[in-house]
Amino acid sequence: MEKIIVPIDFSKHSEYALEVAAGIARKNNAELLVLHMLELSTGLLTKSSNQHQTTAIFLLKIAEAKFEEFLQKDFLEGLKVTPIVKHFKVFSEVNDVAMEHDADLVVMGSHGTSGSRDIFIGSNTEKVVRNSDVPVFVVKNRIPDLKLDEVVFASDFKYENIRPYLNATKLFKTFDSNINLLYVNLPNENFRSTTEIDSRIADFLMKADGNLDNMKNVHYQADYSVERGIINFSNKVGADIIAIPTHGRKGIAHFFTGSVGEDVANHSALPVITFKI
Repeated sequence: MEKIIVPIDFSKHSEYALEVAAGIARKNNAELLVLHMLELSTGLLTKSSNQHQTTAIFLLKIAEAKFEEFLQKDFLEGLKVTPIVKHFKVFSEVNDVAMEHDADLVVMGSHGTSGSRDIFIGSNTEKVVRNSDVPVFVVKNRIPDLKLDEVVFASDFKYENIRPYLNATKLFKTFDSNINLLYVNLPNENFRSTTEIDSRIADFLMKADGNLDNMKNVHYQADYSVERGIINFSNKVGADIIAIPTHGRKGIAHFFTGSVGEDVANHSALPVITFKI
């Protein structure tokens, strides 16, 4: 891992994300690309009058000064940090920056759920997840001492999830993580016997790894919904993070069926990382 993008809006949650990204960068000797989206109006950017140009320059200078102050963090000491200010109005364009700089990971803060209000859904974080071709690490709380000892990779183990699985195992190998492979069994038309699940996952691992070494890390959780199964199992094993495959621009609502990914990202207190299918 060489480059990590951290979109910030100067909030405490983007500071949480920056601290986590710093921990990952330090472990991998990676560069931090700290991105601020300066939301200038289209009119201000396209009009050529001196007044509009002066206003745009003034706002840019304010953002740069605030940016410089925001980056004065002890946890960034000794790291290569590159600030980037873009005039984008939509966070879906974070992926363009990631592609331009050949980034390996996006780390982004999110408010998660507050009461019955699902802030994650439709938020800037959701837009980044939906459009990102690189993994997105969603941080909702401060994690001063980042550790990823126990990882839960939840999947239905269809072939389309092989790429997310391989990308996840590659990433977590740098942390010496124990990856728990989770299949959630539901009491409905999707119910499968242990033999059927074993066969499906063995076939998946043979195609992905070329061996069955990781069968020892496979777990089954019986529950009434996939998201509840993921969260309940993650709490049971003391997971540090939940990894979820996503269809990207189709939205993480297409993970399994329904809005599993959104529900997990909203209701889990743990950080969540998404890998594009």
